[in-house]
Amino acid sequence: MSIEVFNISKNYGAQEALKNISFTLKKGEIVGFLGPNGAGKSTLMKILTTYLSPSGGTAKINGFAIDAQKMDVKQSIGYLPEHNPLHLDMYVREYLSYTASLYKVKKNVVEETIAQCGLTPEANKKIGALSKGYRQRVGLAAALIGNPDVLILDEPTTGLDPNQLIEIRKLIKRVGKEKTVLLSTHIMQEVEAICDRVIIINKGEIVADKKLTELRKAQEQIIEVEFDYRVEEVLLEQLPKAKQVKNSIGFVYEITFETDTDMRATVFDFAHDNGLKTLQLNQKNKNLESLFVELTSS
Repeated sequence: MSIEVFNISKNYGAQEALKNISFTLKKGEIVGFLGPNGAGKSTLMKILTTYLSPSGGTAKINGFAIDAQKMDVKQSIGYLPEHNPLHLDMYVREYLSYTASLYKVKKNVVEETIAQCGLTPEANKKIGALSKGYRQRVGLAAALIGNPDVLILDEPTTGLDPNQLIEIRKLIKRVGKEKTVLLSTHIMQEVEAICDRVIIINKGEIVADKKLTELRKAQEQIIEVEFDYRVEEVLLEQLPKAKQVKNSIGFVYEITFETDTDMRATVFDFAHDNGLKTLQLNQKNKNLESLFVELTSS
């Protein structure tokens, strides 16, 4: 496993930021690490990168222990923190060359990384003159330049415009085929576009850890249907896999099904067979955002 976390806890005085967190990530996985503000995401990332020490438990990066083998851990990781620390008075190429020298990589790697992160037009500019989006690219380039096995990215697409978002998502997706990527974000569409798996944390505890395909299958489906007159709920409860029927307003009903299969055709056929005239029929599947709210609202 590339990342192994064993019962990590972290206390700040009486406050428990993390409570016995455990999970493993293997090579080639891109995992979204989600949670509301203050849930403990950045704290765990700082622990995995050895910037913070846990109050309890331990972790391994590429088999190296975060407490006993810190230098080996740091050499295995490319890290983009939430608040991207850059030398604003340095030029882009100069800064990345300096970073490359720390990793003792060849000069051609700098140019390859600049191109890879879409920084070629900005390479001769001072970092302080760049937009927030381009500064994020510089931070991501610095995380990639040592060709690490593990990427830990805390809010990697903050400040990017829609076109930049698409490009950086493609980049993360591409490099994630050969590396292990753990990224935190508040953008649910980003997780669904990039990640294979999602870990959701709330109040320092993991409340969900599943592959996206499994989450989608587990999601309930809501069909909203409007008839031309009042229908008894007990009739609609006879629909296959119907879990709940609610009369929302007027002659509009919300039918919750325990399946990921599109049930609109089933509802339409059922209405026809029972002499009901259907005025509208909509699918309202739960998405990752609604699941996130459900799991972290308590």
